[in-house]
This record gives sequence, structure tokens and C-alpha cells, in this order.
Amino acid sequence: MTDTPSPKAPRWTLWLPLALFVAFVALVVVGLVRPKNTDIASQMIGKPLPAFTLRAASDAKPGLADKDFQSGKPRLLNIFASWCVPCRAEAPVLGEIARQGVEIDAIAIRDHKDDLASYLKQYGNPYARIGADDVSAVQLAIGSSGVPETFVIDGKGVIRYQHIGDIRPEQVPMILAKLAEAGQ
Repeated sequence: MTDTPSPKAPRWTLWLPLALFVAFVALVVVGLVRPKNTDIASQMIGKPLPAFTLRAASDAKPGLADKDFQSGKPRLLNIFASWCVPCRAEAPVLGEIARQGVEIDAIAIRDHKDDLASYLKQYGNPYARIGADDVSAVQLAIGSSGVPETFVIDGKGVIRYQHIGDIRPEQVPMILAKLAEAGQ
């Protein structure tokens, strides 16, 4: 019996697993460094608020309706909830915006009156009105994808800008500029 030498694999096949691994690592690094934008922008920008009437979410403030945004003056609509952690971080910033004379209305999402009262007592209440959206119907109708979100509504009730996530102190000038643009 004679030993026949087995055919040798081409030399490049030895490096193929390493090359595939390096390519995979490069893709992961690119994905981490430049993640794609996963924000879902409202399709309602430039359109009037849908018709709605929400009962008062708090004993301290009246409810909210789309008609409240047709006063001729632009204002902010904040979508929030007492159970939302980023909403708590945003609360002092909203308080500062309100102290600057900006009227802020709110929609409380899937909230309980007692929880909301505790939240407002602890974190402040910068809102002129707070409507209760118990099933997120209005939230979805205006194109909100989560909490917190803030919309700039012009004096005719048209959505002019959507800010996804909590408003941070460094973003206040931009929000005020968007509000001023909506007033023109």
C-alpha cells in the first residue's frame, strides 16, 4: 500500500477565516460609531392637530382640546407621563421655559391621577392644561412615538416642529427659536 499525498489546499484558504473575522469586526465598529437614526418623526408636521377633547388629568389644571391651540399664539405641547424617567429629567427645563413666558400644555399618557399629582408636586407643574390620554389615542394621532416628546404648535393649531426625547438645557434656545418661527 502506497501513501498518496493528499492534495494541498491553496494557501489563501488558510487566511479566509481571519479575513472574514476582520470584515465582521469592521462592520460592527462602523455600526457602533455611526448608528442609524431610529427616531420616528411625525407625519403630522405641517398639518393641523387632529380633533380631540381630553378630560383633565389633574385636579389642579383643566383638560385639553385641539381648540385650545387655535388662540393665535404659538405654544408647546408636551407628551409625558409620571412613570417616565426622562420626563423627570426634563421637568426643570420645562419649568424654566414656562418662567420665560412660554405657554406649555400637556398630554399625560396612560397615567393615574394620584401618580400624576405626586409627580407634579415633586417635579413642578409648568403646564397651563393637562389632558389625560388613557389609551394613547391622541398621542398616536399626532404622530408621537413615545414619551417625552414636545411639539411646537402655531396659533392656528398646526404642528410645526417635533422634539423627540427630553429637552435638555442646551436645547432651550433652539426650542424657543422654533416657537418664534411658528409665531411668524
